Amino acid sequence: MKKVFNISISIIGITLITLGARWMIVDQPWMLDQVANEERLGMTFDQLFNNEINKTLPDYLKQIYRFFGLWVIIIGLFVCGLSRPIMTSDSRIRVLLLYCIGVMSYSGLALALVWIPSSPFIYLGCVMVTLHVASLYAHINY
Repeated sequence: MKKVFNISISIIGITLITLGARWMIVDQPWMLDQVANEERLGMTFDQLFNNEINKTLPDYLKQIYRFFGLWVIIIGLFVCGLSRPIMTSDSRIRVLLLYCIGVMSYSGLALALVWIPSSPFIYLGCVMVTLHVASLYAHINY
């Protein structure tokens, strides 16, 4: 059960690092979820950016996504760092990880289902919840 816990939590951490890096590297990160974003906006990005008042909006969005990506990478690094076997041998650290990851995963999925239900990130949210449940089960049987 120790390995199940560590592997589940590590996969969550690595996923967060990968997502964060992707949001930081991609030139137009809002296009990673284009269909859901345009559905939420009620217009295409071309329509949004063609308006004269919104000419600087792409640079602003890029800046926001870069910071968001950085925060997600940092959270992923914390999760990976705390999921090492030497750390998870302490049940208090396991509980802290489970609590924080649980709040992040369940609330993130709930918000996505409410605000952007057509997003492919819904599937990723379901995988994160599944990994959290597996790690919770492993913790109980640790």
